Amino acid sequence: MGQMINADGVELWVERRGEGPDVLLLAGLGDPAEAWQPQLDGLADRYRITAFDNRGAGRTPLPEGPLSVPRMADDAAALLRTLQIPAAHVAGFSGGSFIAQELALRHPGPVRSLVLMSTMARPEAYFRAMTRFWHWMVERAPDERAMLEAFFLWIYTPRAHADGMVDRLIDEALAFEHPQSVEAFQRQLVAFAGHDTLDRLGDITAPALVLAGELDLATPPRLGREVAEGIPGAVFEVLPGEAHQPFQEVPEVFNTRVTAFWREVEARE
Repeated sequence: MGQMINADGVELWVERRGEGPDVLLLAGLGDPAEAWQPQLDGLADRYRITAFDNRGAGRTPLPEGPLSVPRMADDAAALLRTLQIPAAHVAGFSGGSFIAQELALRHPGPVRSLVLMSTMARPEAYFRAMTRFWHWMVERAPDERAMLEAFFLWIYTPRAHADGMVDRLIDEALAFEHPQSVEAFQRQLVAFAGHDTLDRLGDITAPALVLAGELDLATPPRLGREVAEGIPGAVFEVLPGEAHQPFQEVPEVFNTRVTAFWREVEARE
């Protein structure tokens, strides 16, 4: 069961599971901690998992003023301090991977390793156009179901649309008691669209695993490869047949791969 935690003056909703080495999970655009349910459930037998709602998502309030990726990275660092976690394996997907990059740059001490799923270092023209569409789509879709049906076209594989997984995820999102407001979605979107670490990736010192889905439309593999090439010693892998969120679609594959990576990091320390 989660709880609200004051992290250096910021109220963050936090979910924690399991025992073992610490893992911090960073969610992406619009997603609460529950987006990581397959990892909260599937990794808690080996790790102490911490996930939380970013500002403006789930139960964490939307603050006044603009959001930014560096500010959300500072939130993550403050949470680690508040929970007295000296070092954690950090994993982020999509916008959460942007936060993870900034966390490793701004607060390298507690970052034991990085897993960056569906990531990029600097938005390209296609991504900027896509996010501009999402910005007005969330306002003009005829209802919330129609908005999610459209949004998830960029997120999940054709397989997930065909086998009913997307329908189930939409039903769960519509039943969620803490839906994200249009304003919060748009402000998070602006923050993530402004992400840029391309010229600073060489300063990241944490061991890094960069994962990309072969079919990802939003952050295609070439963008993840660019991130991996910029981080000294980073490993880059493409997951065949997967899209933007394989940690949800094929959690066993994702969990097995990241667990192997964390064990490699731990063995080298």
